[in-house]
Amino acid sequence: MKFSTTVFAFLGLLSSVRADEAAFRALEKQSNLLQLQALNASQTGCTSANVAVRREWSTLPTKEKHSYINAVKCLRRLPPLNLPSLVPGVRSRFDDYQAVHINSTFIIHFNGRFLPWHRYFVSVYEQALRSQCNYTGYQPYWEWSTFANDPVASPLFDGSNTSISGNGAKVPHDDFSYTIPYSGGLHNTCPAQDGGGCLTTGPFANLTVNLGPVNSNASLPGWVGSGTGLDYNPRCLTRDMGSYWSNYTGWDNVTTLLEADDFATFATLLTQGVHRGGHFTIGGLNNDLFTSPGDPAFFFHHAQIDRIWTLWQNLNLTKRGTEIAGTSTWFNCMHS
Repeated sequence: MKFSTTVFAFLGLLSSVRADEAAFRALEKQSNLLQLQALNASQTGCTSANVAVRREWSTLPTKEKHSYINAVKCLRRLPPLNLPSLVPGVRSRFDDYQAVHINSTFIIHFNGRFLPWHRYFVSVYEQALRSQCNYTGYQPYWEWSTFANDPVASPLFDGSNTSISGNGAKVPHDDFSYTIPYSGGLHNTCPAQDGGGCLTTGPFANLTVNLGPVNSNASLPGWVGSGTGLDYNPRCLTRDMGSYWSNYTGWDNVTTLLEADDFATFATLLTQGVHRGGHFTIGGLNNDLFTSPGDPAFFFHHAQIDRIWTLWQNLNLTKRGTEIAGTSTWFNCMHS
């Protein structure tokens, strides 16, 4: 029996993917062991027996998935804490988080604040789910690499009642393309993928987004510039999922991150690779740097970002636990 060239190429690719995952898992195991050793040796009261553990969505039992989904819906029912005079568009406690991100975007991206600020942001959101909406678990994460070849196949996005809804409806649309403000001309282009429309399946079907967008030159349905992004602009949540950008989140890329020697290298590789790769894989609202937390998927993506940073830190905690690099301004520049 003869195998075709295509079959041999596929088997070679599969072998490479497995080797990349094995390399990542080895570093992950080493990092986790070092973290547990550090916890058990610390005087903080945190130990391997009582430390909070975030888990990948696909590993959660059905009951906990429903509990998490219900907690997110609860946040969307609670009244906002932001004053309407400051953020006219907020209609819920969930909107508050999107508003904070919009207001902070220029001081929390493309600088040294990016990773620590988003770590805190996800943690505060996680605590709100627990303290205000009776969720007893912790914020799950989305391990992008497992489904990098087919993101919609992930249990997180398969459109079932135990997902956070799937892809947007497939509608004709142009490529997504915009220049990052005050970046000296940095440009992102995302070819049209397999959705583009509103969510129609799963627990968040027909979910309404009230704030944004800010990127007024985007060419997706519903993307009409709304000034600061803080005005009331209700429209459906869109996604445009596909595999064009998901290759940035493959096992080889996360392994390369864990092998970085210093924070500056790690943060640069992460920002250019898995961070934008994850956002653009989801597409739709996640293409908007300012308003992406309006999609519940944002917090799964950034929980994974934080996980990768944690794994990297634990591999040399004495040095990396407090290591930081970068300025506190957007692209090291002030803006008006």
